[in-house]
Amino acid sequence: MVERYHRKRKPAQLSKVPISVNYHLTRECNYSCGFCFHTATSSDVASLPDAKKAMSLLKDAGMKKINFAGGEPFIKPKFLGELVKYCKDELKLESVSIVTNGSKVREAWLREYGKYLDIMAVSCDSFNEKTNIEIGRGTGNHLKTVIGVSQMCKQHDVMLKINTVVNRFNFQEDMNAGIEQIDPFRWNCFQVLVVPEQNGSEETLRDARRFLIDDGEYRHFCDKHKHQKSFVREGNDVMASSYLLLDEYLRFLNKGVREPTKSILEVGVAAALENVYWDESGFKKRGGIYDWSKPSCSDNSAKQGLDW
Repeated sequence: MVERYHRKRKPAQLSKVPISVNYHLTRECNYSCGFCFHTATSSDVASLPDAKKAMSLLKDAGMKKINFAGGEPFIKPKFLGELVKYCKDELKLESVSIVTNGSKVREAWLREYGKYLDIMAVSCDSFNEKTNIEIGRGTGNHLKTVIGVSQMCKQHDVMLKINTVVNRFNFQEDMNAGIEQIDPFRWNCFQVLVVPEQNGSEETLRDARRFLIDDGEYRHFCDKHKHQKSFVREGNDVMASSYLLLDEYLRFLNKGVREPTKSILEVGVAAALENVYWDESGFKKRGGIYDWSKPSCSDNSAKQGLDW
């Protein structure tokens, strides 16, 4: 893996500038992860023109990185692809990324849109398939999926990131060997998070309380893996409100603090941001700004297959 991927930039001075935004374009998902907080309460998706307009408004307001998430964003592959292309080719954003469970990523999609994509973040909570099933991460083929996506990313010069949610079922696992073989440029290790109105009670679609771990258990996992060059710690102390989240209605979300804002198409980005609780210090502390653009030239050695 090219060494420059691992350098971090010095954080910019932030004052309600949406430098990095997560757009949850759909809440639909084909997995049923027990701790998910962005659950399928609707099947609504913005129109492509409205979504493009929102991206343009965010760019004008200072956005440099967009991250498309869900639900599972590849449930809407054409919509996703056209947004990826628009954000990179027309808006010229520094970084365009996707968070996916990987199950619907196809070679044909990457052939058409991979050149516009900087980062593919694939969720991988365990290298034990039984644990993945217990979590709700697929039905027995998730590791095969992760490996397949990692290989496709190398073939299409897309930077691979791994997202791991550290929880009751995996906090004692040693994931070092698997991570070293996949060799992501960045490995985000999140402490499982409960958002009361989304995944924190018997009344919500998901009840993540059985997945909870304490800070010491999370630290146990981190201490075991922090020597990995790609390792990024994201505990609840820095994660809870340090992401700017845009929902399927193009509103900023306020997790557990207050109601969503109005749509940025209706009130504009600046006015919406005035009603967002965003932990900017947490954003910087968790390394929210890093080398997030892929090199213009590919490294031939990165295209070699994995040795499993």
